Amino acid sequence: MKAIIFSCGTGGGHNAAGLAVKEELELRGHTVLMLNPYSLKSKRTERIINQVYIKMVQKVPKVFGAVYALGNAYRKLPFRSPVYFVNGGMAKRLDEFFKTEKPDIVIMPHVFPAEIITNMKNRGMAVPKTVFVSTDYTCVPFTEETDCDIYITPQESLDFEYESHGIAKERLKPLGIPVSRRFSEPLSREEAAEKLGLDSDKRYILVSGGSMGAGRLIYAIKILYDKFKSEENTRIIVICGSNEWLYNQLSKRYSQKIIAVGYTDKMAEYMRISDIYVTKPGGLSTTEGAAMGIPMVHTMSIPGCETANMQYFGEYGMSIPVKKLTKNLSAAVDRLSESSAINEMTENQKNMINGNAAQDICILAENIINNSLEVEKYD
Repeated sequence: MKAIIFSCGTGGGHNAAGLAVKEELELRGHTVLMLNPYSLKSKRTERIINQVYIKMVQKVPKVFGAVYALGNAYRKLPFRSPVYFVNGGMAKRLDEFFKTEKPDIVIMPHVFPAEIITNMKNRGMAVPKTVFVSTDYTCVPFTEETDCDIYITPQESLDFEYESHGIAKERLKPLGIPVSRRFSEPLSREEAAEKLGLDSDKRYILVSGGSMGAGRLIYAIKILYDKFKSEENTRIIVICGSNEWLYNQLSKRYSQKIIAVGYTDKMAEYMRISDIYVTKPGGLSTTEGAAMGIPMVHTMSIPGCETANMQYFGEYGMSIPVKKLTKNLSAAVDRLSESSAINEMTENQKNMINGNAAQDICILAENIINNSLEVEKYD
């Protein structure tokens, strides 16, 4: 089987989901090409789209929240959104690409490529079989104006939301959000410490703002620093991602107590060695934490889909949502120092989150190609 994975760099989660599926497909002997569809036009176009999103989230998250709300508002209108028509400009390039590559299936952990595919279908262009993969615990705006053969949802309890936006139930497969197998494979605390060059006997609080280092991280870090500055055995690990300003600030001001980390491919190791994970509620980072089975505090959400992620995890006892840092963060961390609270939360995570979603999506893709599922064929 030859698979194409289309993703976008508007947040690291989409790419992480795509890479998790790519990893599993290749382990099963399939040929996989993963790319950003806008790169078929130019690297400059790809870069502009990614950077506009990242800067908006880092600098003015409320503006992103307003854009997200506008997307929700379009759902009430009887016509397609501007996003659909803008993405239509890529239809011809993808048509040429498919004729050259001749893939059997396209897997998309981002709604923009699904919009392009839908444009192609509506223009009578031939497309491979298509699978959309949700990376948040909600049906994000514009999903309903796409036309994919299968929609992978995070959990069956959320399928009603997709159905309420007009996506047929028979197209929904609640397999979960795909994460790398590194987050569910056995890894001891001692092994993780050795890989990271850290002392396994110390207590670690892991703080992350995702790949962009977004959210009100600096405020959360100060609260945690003040709380633990006199505890010699406690260290705070901060994943700054691409946020160079944050990395530099932490390195200058808190170098003795805080371990600042830039972009890293060792999140599984950092989670394994940590006792508590304080993170903004990104769909992928949150799912990775739950697959790992680490006690989580959710805070610093970017308005929109992350608000829904926080609500979902809090409702099912898989994290403690903190909306007011000064008032509630310290208490949440104290709560997750109790063994009863830790056991209850990690058991909820185990019951609700499918750590093998990437493998299950690959099996589904194989079944689609083998015509075990009734979907439109690609000529």
